[in-house]
Amino acid sequence: MITWPCMLKLDGDDELIYLPSQADFIVECHEVLLSDTDNVIDSRGNSYLIQATSQNLKLLPTERVFTVDEVTSLLRAHEFQKATLCLAKIHFVSVSDAIRSLAY
Repeated sequence: MITWPCMLKLDGDDELIYLPSQADFIVECHEVLLSDTDNVIDSRGNSYLIQATSQNLKLLPTERVFTVDEVTSLLRAHEFQKATLCLAKIHFVSVSDAIRSLAY
């Protein structure tokens, strides 16, 4: 079961998109060109591939579970491209805290 909030990680791009709910996931994914390797990471670190059909979007669980260190690295890369924060100060104790930081 998916634990919201989540983040959308587009393959080949450091930008991360905050997804507070399933409804937001649907809106964001209809506005973005998706590839087969884009994924959603939930608040527990579970990874999901996105399956888009003509009628809906499905999240398919993968075997991959991201650690807090891996999610922190993704967030550092995301913030580096924006050049707004000191990267050395980015640290989280949980995946959930890391994902929630995208809301700000």
